[in-house]
Amino acid sequence: MIKIISEDFSSIEYNRAALHPLQTWEWGEARKKTGVEILRLGEYYGNKLANVFLLTFHKVPKTNYKVGYLPRSVFPSTDVLNFISKYAKENKIIFVKFEPNEEISNIKEKNLIASKHPLFPKWTQVLDLNKTEDELIKSFHSKTRYNIRLAEKKGVVIKEMSNNEGFEIFSKLYFDTCKRQKYFGHSPKYHKIIWESLKKDIAHILIAFYNNIPLASYELFYFKKTFYYPYGGTSTEYRNLMASNLLMWEAIKLGKKLGAEKFDMWGSLGPNYDPTDAWSGFTRFKEGYSTKFTEFIGSYDLIINKKLYHLYNLVYTMREQYLKLRSLFLL
Repeated sequence: MIKIISEDFSSIEYNRAALHPLQTWEWGEARKKTGVEILRLGEYYGNKLANVFLLTFHKVPKTNYKVGYLPRSVFPSTDVLNFISKYAKENKIIFVKFEPNEEISNIKEKNLIASKHPLFPKWTQVLDLNKTEDELIKSFHSKTRYNIRLAEKKGVVIKEMSNNEGFEIFSKLYFDTCKRQKYFGHSPKYHKIIWESLKKDIAHILIAFYNNIPLASYELFYFKKTFYYPYGGTSTEYRNLMASNLLMWEAIKLGKKLGAEKFDMWGSLGPNYDPTDAWSGFTRFKEGYSTKFTEFIGSYDLIINKKLYHLYNLVYTMREQYLKLRSLFLL
């Protein structure tokens, strides 16, 4: 049985069934504050809430239509897909994109097609945190170990600052990095809302300092025995001190301290990647910690309005090309 979950539902009960930080009650509240419409669904087996699905709906500019998104849930059953399809038809939703938090397998749902515009990378890297700290650091690539020791020797200090002061430091480093790398991400207001909504139980901030100068910072999520690395920023100062290597090592130790059994690096290229790819740098960086390449099931679309779906994809492609051209001319 599928039910729409009401606003007065127990957030604790809801989170017991949630699979990922992007499916938590807190994430839904954050998305509402950013002006996005949400829908929470519950899949019940008898009286037991077995699975939850947090969908977001995004307005298509200058139209009455919307597109839907369901990230990092379990793969939806046929009953869930049928419920979403009916809801979408009644609410002028062109299509719904699904990106389940499941590893690669065969897709048997005939109503889903592979998305031309995935939002999450298909690959990530995962580190097993059940090993001891000594076992972990011995497993790292020799260059990674060298860089960690170099940062320690040179006086880089890592502090957990999971408070508003820490967030402001992280935010500056993050957006400086976005500007430097010509990355068009979410706004400072969006990230502030996410932090305020998740800081109590889920979000953590680590910062690397040298002589009280912040050199690198991560915002990390902890949920259900898994640690996640969604956001990071670095400074151009003292790059020779390898602060990011020590920062990641301290993030790994923080994950273990919190009780995490694995560390999901959020995304990367796959194995045997092209070394000239724009993502090869951070893929190689993560690989230095002896992570395991893990392939997700991918991105799929449930099409509700076929004509508008094809038009939407055409416009989306044109926008992507425009942004790429724009980035070439940014100083």
